[in-house]
Amino acid sequence: MQVIQVSNPALARAFVEVNPALQKGNPDYIRPLDKDVHEVFDPKKNKAFRHGTCARWLLQNDTGEYTGRIAAFVNKKYKNKGDDYPIGGIGFFDCINDQAAASLLFDTARDWLKAQGMEAMDGPINFGERNNWWGLVTQGFQSPMYQMNYNPPYYQALFENYGFRNFFDQICFGLDPKKKLSAKMYERHAMYAADPGYKALHIKKNQLEKFARDFTTIYNKAWAGHGGLKEMRYEQVLTMFRKMKLVMDEKIIWFAYYKDEPVCMFINLPDLNQLFKHLHGKFGLLQKLYFLWLKKTVKNTKFTGIVYGIVPEFQGKGVDAFMLVEAAKVIQPTTSYTEYEMQWIGEFNPKMINVASSLGETFRSRVLTTYRYNFDPARPFHRHPVVS
Repeated sequence: MQVIQVSNPALARAFVEVNPALQKGNPDYIRPLDKDVHEVFDPKKNKAFRHGTCARWLLQNDTGEYTGRIAAFVNKKYKNKGDDYPIGGIGFFDCINDQAAASLLFDTARDWLKAQGMEAMDGPINFGERNNWWGLVTQGFQSPMYQMNYNPPYYQALFENYGFRNFFDQICFGLDPKKKLSAKMYERHAMYAADPGYKALHIKKNQLEKFARDFTTIYNKAWAGHGGLKEMRYEQVLTMFRKMKLVMDEKIIWFAYYKDEPVCMFINLPDLNQLFKHLHGKFGLLQKLYFLWLKKTVKNTKFTGIVYGIVPEFQGKGVDAFMLVEAAKVIQPTTSYTEYEMQWIGEFNPKMINVASSLGETFRSRVLTTYRYNFDPARPFHRHPVVS
């Protein structure tokens, strides 16, 4: 076996191809768009290069076949609550079911990160935003959602046998959106519905500027500073909304207001992998046209939660129940969705776990684990602290 660093376009293409090659024959696998993976490692596309760097490697066996891959990241902005030493990251790990092969990949990433001054590595994580390519699937191996990691169950043993330890779990919650919400939700809804100061609205594509401002307000009050998340600028959110416009379903993006001030939001998108699975990783001009045709002709039956936020002064008071019941009044009778999955809720965030659990007959649809490996074995290991 030998490890080859990705240093030219041909090796970059091979890096992308390892993933579908190892998943061949798995009916639950959906190939990511090649462009989405390439863009992570493109300084022109990925803003993380402004404050970090990365490297990639391929594992080649004695017959010349690529049997694994890994990437390593240094990102000065990457920090979790309680971290007081420099931590790098690994991601885009794939490997045959062979501990020696996996350990060689992990050793390669570790040695590179050590040379960059890092003292530990977390993984699998992304070089950039935390809502993409983050965590190892350790429970719930059904088909992945868009830009979500997917791996066979044996990867967990490859990580843990090497010495990685569970830093935190991210939990996804599933729900049948056609079923009634819990009785408690309707009780709380009635309390707020009686007050004319409260209202709930779904997004309108012809008013993206207004809703981008509302999103920015709620997000920065509710999320900035948690888990290393920074404040978002209005211009940044508006750009994001405009990019989402093509795939946005107005009826599943909701905001609640008190006296016209935004207080909570429920941001969802159709699961794009229900369409992208037909494109087999490609997204050139023909595939884009095919995607538009699929979007008009294929009934999308699943949507996914992206962001759920409540400003601090309204947390724990039930105003989100008002918003969700108003949303259900529209979503349940007028849309085709029969599956819903709320993503990326850290187990260190008990408030959001409680919110997700209170929606109705929810279930843990999958768990994605972020592991940590301290280079100094004498350094005490601590799991991610609970956030208040």
